[in-house]
Amino acid sequence: MTKAVFTTKVTPSYKDLPEERYHFPRTYLNHVQQTVGDYIVYYEPRRPSAELSSRGGRQSYFGVARVESVIEDDALPDHYFAIIDRATYLDFDAVVSFSVGEEYYESALKKGDGSTNKGAFGRAVRLIPDAEFDRILKSGFAPILGETPTSGVALPGFSEPPVPFERPIVEMMVSRPFREQSFMHNVRAAYSNRCAITGLQLINGGGRPEVQAAHIQPVASKGPDSVRNGLALSGTVHWMFDRGLISIGDDYKILVAKHRVPENAVRLLNKTGVIHLPKDRTLYPNAHYLKFHRDQVFKG
Repeated sequence: MTKAVFTTKVTPSYKDLPEERYHFPRTYLNHVQQTVGDYIVYYEPRRPSAELSSRGGRQSYFGVARVESVIEDDALPDHYFAIIDRATYLDFDAVVSFSVGEEYYESALKKGDGSTNKGAFGRAVRLIPDAEFDRILKSGFAPILGETPTSGVALPGFSEPPVPFERPIVEMMVSRPFREQSFMHNVRAAYSNRCAITGLQLINGGGRPEVQAAHIQPVASKGPDSVRNGLALSGTVHWMFDRGLISIGDDYKILVAKHRVPENAVRLLNKTGVIHLPKDRTLYPNAHYLKFHRDQVFKG
């Protein structure tokens, strides 16, 4: 087993869904097979400026997951899927640029003369040492860990030795309390602390947002802790959503179960009939999870 970086675009040309599968050609089969049972980080390459977003948008690591298996793509010769353990996928709380100053998180991306190794950069799957993997994770989860992106981390070329965390980063990442805290942080940030269905943005006296982070496909039904499987909802709306009294269409219109929601509750919903969406299109609710909620949870 070994760790790796999987490159995927916001609008991938392959059949990627980072929370569940990674599509790749035979060229990378050997490398991907080596990752089975181990963790990978996802990397988003540079995008055209028109597609850039508040989430960082170019040359950034954005999430982590464990590879469960590799299977052939029956519909496309010489292509395969890396099947992801959905229970392990987690968005970073802060996207991580491929470099800090002149230092690269992946040492293989830098030549001996200090220039960028474009050949290595062009590979969609890159094996990565444990130490470099840990540095990326510690930076990605820095807001939750209470650390600055490079705090306690010795990047390549730095003289200070790394300061170990009290628990290994992967062990922390798979714990339910950590995942819940990270998921809440990411969903609230994506929706600017505003309820997607009422549009309300309530902050209590202590400066804490009242909005909650709701899973579209529940964790109990193997839904991932991904922003694309999340909604920021006020307490009452969260309760109604979890019980299938309201749902969301693929066009992001709010669906209400007939004769099940009191009129005074309906009046709370966005007057436009459409949910409030993140500014970043890459964080919009994914159609795959919206369909699960409509089919399995919604009582409409």
